[in-house]
Amino acid sequence: MAAKKVTPVKKAVPVKKAAPVKKAAPVKKAVSVKKAVPVKKALGDQKQPVKKPVIKKRPVVREDETPWTAAELRGVRAELDLEVKRIEEEILSAEEGLVALIQDSGDGAGDDQADAGSKTFEREHEMSLANNARDMLQQVHHAIARIDAGTYGACEACGKPIGKYRLQAFPRATLCLVCKQAEERY
Repeated sequence: MAAKKVTPVKKAVPVKKAAPVKKAAPVKKAVSVKKAVPVKKALGDQKQPVKKPVIKKRPVVREDETPWTAAELRGVRAELDLEVKRIEEEILSAEEGLVALIQDSGDGAGDDQADAGSKTFEREHEMSLANNARDMLQQVHHAIARIDAGTYGACEACGKPIGKYRLQAFPRATLCLVCKQAEERY
């Protein structure tokens, strides 16, 4: 039998001792934070139907007039809503006409002074019409807001009733007849 060759056994490398463990700082408790609810969930995912404003109180009337009925107020409101649509179309038409005049005025070659003056007059006239329509639209929106707020029918200057018949003839009125006459004098 042959003798086995014995390989020498290597000695194990001594393991270094670990550094002593330091005590860790105490862990602070986390402050509890509530998660924010997403806006869609908070407001609801479905769209809310648009509700018509409820008229809070009847407009004031003069002593010699009958009080406003709900049907009369709805009629005035419907008339004002139609007026909004009509005025918006008028503004759109005036703006389109103004754009056409501005584009046409750029080609001034060969125009004499009278033609240039005529084009300028037309342009200013269209601008004036558009601005007047915008003012009327603002008055109509103001009248609708007054109906919704319950202040429709009261003079904005003195607080007295404007007059039911005056409002039926001119629903955008904000002044009683006396205050309107005083305003026009000055």
